[in-house]
Order: sequence, then C-alpha cells, then structure tokens
Amino acid sequence: MNTMLLTLLLFSPLLSVLILLFVPSDDEKTLRMTGVLGALLPLAAALIAFSAFDRTEAGVQLEEVYQWITYEVFQANGELNYSIQYHIGADGLSMTMILLTAFIAFLASIASFSVKSKLKSYYILFFILELGMLGVFSAQNLFLFFVFFELTLIPMFFLIGRYGYDNKEKAAWSFLIYNGIGSAILLIAFVALFMKSGSMAFDQLKAVFALPDADLYEMFLTERFRTGILIAILVAFAVKLPVVPLHTWMLRVHAEAHPAIVMIHSGILLKIGAYGMIRFGLGIFPEEFKSLAGAVAILGVVNLLYGAFLAITQSDLKKVLAYSSVSHMGIVLIGLAALNEAGIQGAVFQTVSHGLISALLFFLVGVLYSRRGSSQLHDFGGLAAHMPVASALLLAGGLASLGLPGMSGFISEFMAFLGLFNVMPVVAAVGTIGLILTAVYVLRAVLAVTFGKERHENTVYGPDMTALERFPAYMLLAAIIAIGVFPSLLSGLLGATLESIKLGWGG
Repeated sequence: MNTMLLTLLLFSPLLSVLILLFVPSDDEKTLRMTGVLGALLPLAAALIAFSAFDRTEAGVQLEEVYQWITYEVFQANGELNYSIQYHIGADGLSMTMILLTAFIAFLASIASFSVKSKLKSYYILFFILELGMLGVFSAQNLFLFFVFFELTLIPMFFLIGRYGYDNKEKAAWSFLIYNGIGSAILLIAFVALFMKSGSMAFDQLKAVFALPDADLYEMFLTERFRTGILIAILVAFAVKLPVVPLHTWMLRVHAEAHPAIVMIHSGILLKIGAYGMIRFGLGIFPEEFKSLAGAVAILGVVNLLYGAFLAITQSDLKKVLAYSSVSHMGIVLIGLAALNEAGIQGAVFQTVSHGLISALLFFLVGVLYSRRGSSQLHDFGGLAAHMPVASALLLAGGLASLGLPGMSGFISEFMAFLGLFNVMPVVAAVGTIGLILTAVYVLRAVLAVTFGKERHENTVYGPDMTALERFPAYMLLAAIIAIGVFPSLLSGLLGATLESIKLGWGG
C-alpha cells in the first residue's frame, strides 16, 4: 500500500530551502533558526517513519511506487518497452541509515553556528545535501539511487570549497574528481544491468540473479558478466568508503572542510560506500561476492593496518582522525567478507558506530580549533585544567573509537572479527594487530591534548564548551553509549533484513 510518509520525509529539506529563499541574506538570526528547525523537521519525520516501521518484517515497508518514465526501444528482434518508476521504501538497513542521516544532520546544523559568512547559501546547500543523502537510502531502484547519489556531490563540493580552511579548494576538487570517477564507473555498471535484465528495481534484480545458472545464461547474464559488474560496483563504492589506495581525497576533505561538514561527510557520506556494498554486493550478487570474499577481507586488513600505522605518525589531530576513519572502514570490509550473521551485523554496527564516533570527534576538534586556531598536537597540552568538559568528551570519544566495552565501537569490532575468525582465522589474526595500534594512536593523541605538558607559557584556551556546543556532543555520546550497552536497539531493527540477505548465499 502506498503512503506519502517516506516522500514527505525525503523532500522535507526542500521546505527549508524554499523558506531560505525568502529570508534576507543579512538576517543572520533568522537564517540560523531556519537552519536548525529545518534540520529538525526531517529528524521528526524519520522518527515518525520509524514508529510506523515493523521491525519483525524483512521486506520493504513504507513503499511508494509510481509510474514515471516509459519509453520504447526498437531492436532487430522486436520492440522492447522500458519503464522507470518513482520507487522508494525502507527495510531495516535503510531505516537505520535514514535515522543516522537525520540525526547527524540535525546536530551538524547546530555545529554550523560557527559558520560566519554566506549563511544563506550555506544552509541551502546543506539541505540539498540532506535531501540527496535521504534519497540514497530510500531509493528502491537503480535510477533513483544514482540520481540521489549524484545529488550529494555538487552541494558537498561547494560546502567544502567555500567554507573550509586554507586548502579548501584543493580538497573540494579532489573530492569531486575522485567521486566523479566513482560515479562514472557506477553509471556504466547500472546501465549494463538495466540493458541486460530490463529492470531497475532492487527486488526484481535480486529475483533475476537468484535464478538458476541455465536461465541466467539464456538471458546472457553469464558468470563473467555478473562478476565484472560486481567488481565495477565494488570499485565505485570503494572510492566512497574509501578503500586504500583510493583514499587520499578523503584525507584532504577531513583536514580542510568545516567541522560541521566533516561531521556529515565522515558520519554519513562515507557510509554510502558501505551501504552500497551491502545493498548491491550482498543483496543482488551474493554468489559472486562470495567468490571475492577473500580479496575483500585482505583489503579490509590493509585498510585497518595502513590507516592505524599512519595515524600514529601524525602531528595534526585532524589527520589522526582522518587516518582513523580509513582504518575503521577496514573493519566494515572485514565484517562483509565473513559472509555470516556475526560478520554482517558487525559491518553494519561499525557503519553506524563510526558515523556517531567520528561525528563527535570532528565536532570536538572544531571546538578546539575555534579556541586555539590550530589542531596541531604540539599547540595543546594540559587541556583538562582549562576546558574540563571538552577534555572529558574528547577522552570519551577516544575510548569509544578504540573499542572500550560499553560503547558502540566495542560491539562492532567484536562482531566483525568474530565473524571473520570463523572463516578466515589467519587473516583475522593479522587484522587484530590493527586493534592494538588503534589504542596506541588514540591514546597518544588524546592524552597529549588533555593531560600532556603545556608547551607554551601563558597558554590561553578561552572558555570551556558553551551550552550550544555541549548539546550535540552529549547527544552523540548518549547514542554511542546506548548502542554499546543495549545493542539490541540496533540489532532488532536489522535482524529480519539481515536474515533475508543471508539467504542469498545460503548462510
């Protein structure tokens, strides 16, 4: 049954865009109020959608299907009719990512109070970006997914290039070029899928590729073709995740973009890579993904160790966190490669957990930068004596990042490695070195800032965190602890969906 609930959620950011168009550019108070209340609207809509969502059902819910584009193609063997539908909906995985998107976007809108210029264009770009992110997780066919996927690129390009730090333009172009190449690869794969199968709907594609090999060969969907398409899709999403060596653009973005934008980028946009691998790799090509699982596991361990080793050597706190993101995305790959319930749950938990933790840490780095005008470790030391609240939150975020029990990071890492140890114990054992290194670089950086020796006499940090700054940090930390203490909050939402995905590879 069609409802309008998901459509209202999806396009709710456009209402804020329309309001902003009529607000004078110099009315800072109204612009900021519209920015926060406008981001609160999708969060409220997401919570309403969640309340209407049946967590025991595996299929797509809140589904809306409308005929959109129909056209005819004339070929030598006859006339073919193709159609593209407006098809949105949500299963457990989609609903999880929609909630994460709305939650982090709302908190990022509060963090955006530190933006000082061009507020009107900033918030307009902000809401267009949120629309694109919500659309990616709501789309139920290739066309809509790609449209919303592309919609995230342009506003993000301008948000990085106009509101960042010294090298923001270089970071913006690096973001656009790398992600543009990934998009081109994804487009080729999607077009090939559509032309061969005649369908764009996720559920129909899943049904087609579940057919016996004899039927697939009659449709010219050979094993070689399916594997080639899967590799193309994985490469496209490897850019977004990112996977080494396709990661350098992300380091620049995390170092140069405004903290509120990095909250969104690290908390949500990177997770589109994980979502795409699960949705297409495991959902549509489970057998082909199974044949590539060993390579995916090795890439995951490389990401984990490479990011951790380089994070240890960094002198800039932003760079430490950037390489930490590379390392933690390796855990997502490790969980996916396990191809069992524990591993896949660990990958999804890591996707959500890292989204929350990275958003918290980058927000706190932004707060520290606003006080000192620097994020270099040697410019800090003894922060706990001057800004105890900020120090406590930074320590808590660091402990969550290294996987302290009782926090979301522990659950995700434990499940991902538990899954991999069951099928690839040697690879998993090597990967555990990365967990030790994580503790090293996190404690090195966080303790240097909070309890390290003050290197400059008469250091002035400014006031501790204000109430406006504390609210996003408290909310993110509360979510991190809630998932760590009550993992069933997330596993209950994902359970039925992951069971249906498991059936694809006979798990």
